[in-house]
Amino acid sequence: MITLKNKSGVIKQAPQGFSWTTLFFGIFPALLRGDIKWALVMFIVAVLTCGLSWLIFPFVYNGLYLNELLHKGYEVI
Repeated sequence: MITLKNKSGVIKQAPQGFSWTTLFFGIFPALLRGDIKWALVMFIVAVLTCGLSWLIFPFVYNGLYLNELLHKGYEVI
């Protein structure tokens, strides 16, 4: 886990590595984290690939989520 903080003082934790929750629950971890953009992307890609992308996203989603937080102004503490 990486702990991040933005300028307003909001603290979030971002997991690293393989996302077991994404493997077992699909887009729901992204929705629970408030990451609507990637939840929609995962859903659309899953529809287009007949579900094969569910095997790829667990390897990359935690990195995508961390990058989104860093772009939104969060800093590692």
